[in-house]
Amino acid sequence: MGISRRSFNTSVAAGLGATIISGLSRPSWAAETVLKFGHGFPLVHPLHVGLVAAAERIKTESGGRVEMEVYGNSQLGGDSQLLSQVRAGSIDFFTTGGLLLSTLVPVASINGMGFAFPSYDEVWKAMDGNLGALIRSEFEPVGLHVLERMWDNGYRQVSSGDREINRPDDLANFKIRVPVSPLYVSLFEAFGAVPVSMNLAEVYTALQTRVVDGQENSLVLFDSVKYAEVQKRISLTNHVWDGSWVVANGNTWKGLPDDMRKLVGDIINDEAMKQRQEVARLNSELRTKIEGQGVVFNETDPELFRAKLKDSGFYQRWAAEYGEKPWALLEESVGKLG
Repeated sequence: MGISRRSFNTSVAAGLGATIISGLSRPSWAAETVLKFGHGFPLVHPLHVGLVAAAERIKTESGGRVEMEVYGNSQLGGDSQLLSQVRAGSIDFFTTGGLLLSTLVPVASINGMGFAFPSYDEVWKAMDGNLGALIRSEFEPVGLHVLERMWDNGYRQVSSGDREINRPDDLANFKIRVPVSPLYVSLFEAFGAVPVSMNLAEVYTALQTRVVDGQENSLVLFDSVKYAEVQKRISLTNHVWDGSWVVANGNTWKGLPDDMRKLVGDIINDEAMKQRQEVARLNSELRTKIEGQGVVFNETDPELFRAKLKDSGFYQRWAAEYGEKPWALLEESVGKLG
């Protein structure tokens, strides 16, 4: 992936399993407030790097009043555990995609709608606009506060050991790992694939042992977890855009002094915008890097897959699941789907 302007602390993070801006031991006078941030992304992922930058800025710009400790790579537990911890207040912040968050707020998974977003123009129109505002509002009743800017995990692509995916029919009987999500399962079932739900930590071994034929994730994640060692084809399907919300424990958030709450929120949101640019930069470079590791790429026509979903009733089903208002706000940004 290379060293970016924002990655100079990842060597510290890799050594400790976390980035603790105040060091391993902290005198009691060092800060009025210490915020604990847990997540499951690899320590070299741009999201972790961005959070490290946010932590440094929070400490500096608060004059040492607030510090944020960033624990990546599931050091504090898997995503389901981290979600429970942030709700309970044992950690203060957590970030993950809408799929997991939809276990609390069903509409949070709507950005994972298959072949819905033709480009980033539509993504940010929706997630920074009316649809994102609706999603965020649904978290307050479950004791969480969601920051305004979603972080970018990139478009997801299909990889395999030896199969080239060009058309929907190419997915027939293809055993593909997907996240634990009814939305993802139904998406690939619509193409005749055999989706297998499992947590991310299990995927490398499942690919290596051919328990599954392939997986689907962003190029950034494909690279950071070294899937090129066990997958030799990537079909650029752009089938789902994926992002991560930053959620805070509601009591922690409300308990911050007004000026510090604004400072923390503004900095994390600002670093999210920088991280979006970093992911875009990386995506433009990663294909060349991954090809150099012996992986063959092929392009696809998304309209073929979108037409299959329309004909199968996939969009109609999920429009009913999400309800009239969220679906209308999605189509406000991406156009008519069903």
